[in-house]
Amino acid sequence: MSSTANGKNSTWRNWGGNVSARPAREVTPASVDELAAAVRRAAEDGLRVKAVGSGHSFTSIAATDGVLIRPQLLTGIRGIDRDAMTVTVEAGTPLKRLNVALAREGLSLTNMGDIMEQTVSGATSTGTHGTGRDSGSIAAQIKGLELVTADGSVLTCSEKENPEVFAAARIGLGALGVVTAITFAVEPLFLLTAREEPMPFDRVLAEFEELWTENEHFEFYWFPHTGNTNTKRNNRSAGPEKPVPQLQSWFEDEFLSNGVFQVANWVGRAVPATIPAIAQISSKALSARTYTDVPYKVFTSPRRVRFVEMEYAVPRAAVVETLRELRTMVERSGLKVSFPVEVRTAPADDITLSTASGRDSAYIAVHMFRGTPYQRYFTAAERIFTAHEGRPHWGKVHTRDAEYFSRVYPRFAEFTALRDRLDPDRRFQNDYVRRVLGA
Repeated sequence: MSSTANGKNSTWRNWGGNVSARPAREVTPASVDELAAAVRRAAEDGLRVKAVGSGHSFTSIAATDGVLIRPQLLTGIRGIDRDAMTVTVEAGTPLKRLNVALAREGLSLTNMGDIMEQTVSGATSTGTHGTGRDSGSIAAQIKGLELVTADGSVLTCSEKENPEVFAAARIGLGALGVVTAITFAVEPLFLLTAREEPMPFDRVLAEFEELWTENEHFEFYWFPHTGNTNTKRNNRSAGPEKPVPQLQSWFEDEFLSNGVFQVANWVGRAVPATIPAIAQISSKALSARTYTDVPYKVFTSPRRVRFVEMEYAVPRAAVVETLRELRTMVERSGLKVSFPVEVRTAPADDITLSTASGRDSAYIAVHMFRGTPYQRYFTAAERIFTAHEGRPHWGKVHTRDAEYFSRVYPRFAEFTALRDRLDPDRRFQNDYVRRVLGA
């Protein structure tokens, strides 16, 4: 079992660059048995344990001064069950590798988020989601889980086996154990037609219910300081495949969406007064386009411009009102916001601490360019979101605590009771988990 090469503890940083930690040791187990042994050894040494994926969370959910478990050797597909239409994957498998491997087998997840750099366990443990009228988060597609609990034992759960663990551990925040394998529902590979087009913000708000009703996957980006949005509608298609031509794809997805956008954000960070003018240009840079491709090529896109993000789930019925309040706040505050606001939806699910648990939800995500002060903007936005009983994404910036969550999650006590049973000594606790779940 490898620890860090030099034996010294190195500093771990997340993707957004806003969280760092110095673990006492790092472990890269090559099997479930090695991982279980690492958990038992940590207990003997009185150290806490945290598993970390690709570091895409903006919260300190994976930070620890104890044992940091890196799952990059726990990767690959364990098995595909074509009768049950499921795939079982090792927890450290990046979503990108899973998506490509499934497509080769003629299979696909039903829905996914908009990036695929994360590990399957990191993405699901924090409640990562895309947008969908009928299909929910990545965790909502889980059919079975394997996890190593605090005493080093391996627990499997599904709707039939340990169902109370299954209800909670699909989005477990790393607080119930270390996930080692996940079984996902899959379906035969299908095609999606994406229709992306600019639309006035007021029209999107006026027609939100129709846009949501008429499309399997609807989302939009609003550019603060402008009345402009880019809308995305993804619907199943009989084909034929008609991907974005390679040169056009490079120009729009790399040059405009990443390269030029990066430069625009550098300028905006240096001279904030230029941001409203830049936003006007940015919001008109991408023209309408329609293309048809396999799901992961439609749902996901590269994100190379680094940022910090806050995202809240509000009841879907409250999304238009919430967005109007957000726009008013930005207009009156004098804030200069260079990043678009992203809006998505999810149907209610039955996962204990899912942001869509028991209610149809809409997600509103606010971003700030990395290295730009974000506190004022996020604090003002959070005030609006919490007034609508918003639930923050577990992996994105927020200031809520257990007292707040016990009010907005009807099944909160169910989760904490299960944690008391599975991890009585708080082997998997850190500052973040203590704040959101209570001591």
